[in-house]
Amino acid sequence: MGETTEGKVVAQNKKARHDYFIEETFEAGIVLTGTEIKSIRAGKMNLKDSFARIKNGEAFLYNAHISEYEQGNRYNHEPTRPRKLLLHKKQINTLIGQTQQKGYSIVPLKVYIKNGFAKVLIGLAKGKKNYDKRETLRRKDAKREVERAIKERMRG
Repeated sequence: MGETTEGKVVAQNKKARHDYFIEETFEAGIVLTGTEIKSIRAGKMNLKDSFARIKNGEAFLYNAHISEYEQGNRYNHEPTRPRKLLLHKKQINTLIGQTQQKGYSIVPLKVYIKNGFAKVLIGLAKGKKNYDKRETLRRKDAKREVERAIKERMRG
């Protein structure tokens, strides 16, 4: 699926692309309570250490931290409760088939507001080894050096 994000990006999982090879992405809706969506719109969400899992044919997002809403008083939500993800049956079946292979998992990449609804971009991910992470950093540094050299060349 394509990464067509419309609207405001609320939270990003920057570590995900460092720790995993993202092979395929899916856009999913999230089932939220009233105080949760208000906190998300205020930008109080963190995807660090969060993951998705398929359970009984339904997708759930775990460990995504949404801070309590300041004006929420007693109706506030639990910050790290599991949240149901809304996906088509075909997408869920694809994820089930892929995650049963060794080394694959589902990680959230970013949360954004699209047409008034909170959406999460989840990725089918395969874990990187330490040498893969070092190689990625090496490539990124080399690319940055080349761009810097080209920029210097254009100036002077």
